[in-house]
Amino acid sequence: MTTTPPRRHRPSAPDAPVAPQAPHAPGGPADADRLAALGYRQELRRSLGVLGNISMGFAVVSPVVGLYAVAQVGIGVAGGAWVWALPVCLLGQLLVVCVYSELASQWPLAGGAYQWSRRLAGPTFSWLTGWLWQFAVMFANTTVAYLAAPWFFALFGATPTPPQLVLTALGFMLCCTLVNAYGITLLRRFVSLGIAAEAIASVLVGLALLLFFRKHGLGLLTDTLGAPAATGTGTLMSFLAVVAVGGWAFIGFDACVSTAEETKDAARQVPRAMRWSLLGVGLVVILNAVAVPLAHPDPAAVVAGTDLDPVTTAVTAGFGDWSAKPFVLVVLVSFTACLMASQGGAARGLYSLARDGVFPFSAQVRKVNRHQAPIGGLVAATLVSCAALPLGLESTAIGSLIAFGTAATFLPFFLLTAVALVARLRGTWRPAGEVSYGRWGTALNLLAVLWTGLEVVNICWPRALLAPPGAPWYQVWAAVLGTGVVTLVGVGYLVVRRPQRLMREQGPAERDDLLPLSAH
Repeated sequence: MTTTPPRRHRPSAPDAPVAPQAPHAPGGPADADRLAALGYRQELRRSLGVLGNISMGFAVVSPVVGLYAVAQVGIGVAGGAWVWALPVCLLGQLLVVCVYSELASQWPLAGGAYQWSRRLAGPTFSWLTGWLWQFAVMFANTTVAYLAAPWFFALFGATPTPPQLVLTALGFMLCCTLVNAYGITLLRRFVSLGIAAEAIASVLVGLALLLFFRKHGLGLLTDTLGAPAATGTGTLMSFLAVVAVGGWAFIGFDACVSTAEETKDAARQVPRAMRWSLLGVGLVVILNAVAVPLAHPDPAAVVAGTDLDPVTTAVTAGFGDWSAKPFVLVVLVSFTACLMASQGGAARGLYSLARDGVFPFSAQVRKVNRHQAPIGGLVAATLVSCAALPLGLESTAIGSLIAFGTAATFLPFFLLTAVALVARLRGTWRPAGEVSYGRWGTALNLLAVLWTGLEVVNICWPRALLAPPGAPWYQVWAAVLGTGVVTLVGVGYLVVRRPQRLMREQGPAERDDLLPLSAH
């Protein structure tokens, strides 16, 4: 493993950070100039508008993927009342978006979690945050590719074997890598096409199920259907379990940050894109989450565990058997768009670490190809994600990977919001970008810390009811074990290679850019 001094463009006056300017002010700095002021030169193609940036966040959050990931577990644990966990998760994640918006508008950089915490806290903390975030995303890509594979076989009515699922997931991963390698323009076109089909289909299906194919009264939405008693838990504990699972349906908006250096007027548009992608997906997820149990012919069968695919059951019961194949195609397109966008985000995060010379094999990982795509990060992210695919040969191992991925995603949310709050209270950071919530910012930040902290504990809490019957102990403890292993490996790299020392020597625009110009 090597660390190579990055090729960086140092600002001419690092002790005088660029003052925030109105986005349309005459003589305002261009995106490339702003990037240079933060210590980097423009290497990626800056061609995304706000809609293109929103599409990246929408694809990764993905209402279809999110709903499929949580609907069966949610109904099984809390019956029809599970839907009330979703607004809680959406509101909690909107608090995180508020903090992210202030950070992204001040420092519109790829690899947000790493770059922001570096400026808020210091090298060691920021490096570990970036390390955790990267592995969470890369292993999440493994699970998305694996979970997409059965839908490919469903198109042909075939029942795959575990090796076939793994090989098909590998094919999905490599196809998405090829699209990503041709740069942000081609990626945007593929992702936009996918989310257009997904959004139209999911909204139309949800409204049709709710308005024309409803089989139950609204009272079902407050009925647990005896699920807490069946699982041996109380109503409160069942609800907390659903909140833990439901949080997974509202992550991925940070993909908008990953493409910040490829977005025009990023300081203003990236915060807007995060907000609209999360709100758009959240409302579609809630719409379909309400519609599915109300249109399902027998929700009690989901609680009993005899129906493991309540979404498809509700759709085919309402529209007829003819709808099965078109619906499968929509789901397959949704998974593909999600994987493609998430893989692109992982590549850009690795690129952000590697150009500072603080990631293993940085000289190779930081490379950009002639299409101005981060090809080094893309290859590295794909290799890590594919290396975990053989776990799909054992279903309990994939379940463990999903549990780890969820916990490892919320942990950086918590760490970043916490360090931002500490910096506010100490007075070392006052938001100085295009987005600032003023005196309300501290209160929103505090609520975001409380939400993400609760969710980290909630997700990591070992629950047998969220694991398959008879699952081994390591799957029940997968969130704690997985996060612990990745953290220990990261600490080991810190001790042996000491990337934090290189970060101190380089000093990105140093810590002076923590304060607005008026503080100097």
